[in-house]
Amino acid sequence: VQLQASGGGLVQAGGSLRLSCAASGLVFSRYAMYWFRQGPGKERERVATISWTAGNTYYTNSVKGRFTISRDNVKSTVYLQMNSLKPEDTAVYYCAADISTVTERPYYWGQGTQVTVSS
Repeated sequence: VQLQASGGGLVQAGGSLRLSCAASGLVFSRYAMYWFRQGPGKERERVATISWTAGNTYYTNSVKGRFTISRDNVKSTVYLQMNSLKPEDTAVYYCAADISTVTERPYYWGQGTQVTVSS
């Protein structure tokens, strides 16, 4: 199984980025997909989750109304649209996959993509 995250970069506060995570080696439509992040000196945090059919989503409070998770089961890809970015969103963002939609320790992990938000 491979989860390849991309789309990170450097952006000014208030800007936007869209992260993508392309999955292979698994039946993508049967897995919930996650985005986690770990900022400098911080613990890893679950940012967003989307269920197999995209019928259910979860967002941590700090990103509600600014981030949107979505998926394309044909392309086996999950996205994280991040708007109104803040310096505190600076982190390495990881995508992950699990059969469960409510785990803090998904079984499969990608390699991470760096997001840096300057003030």
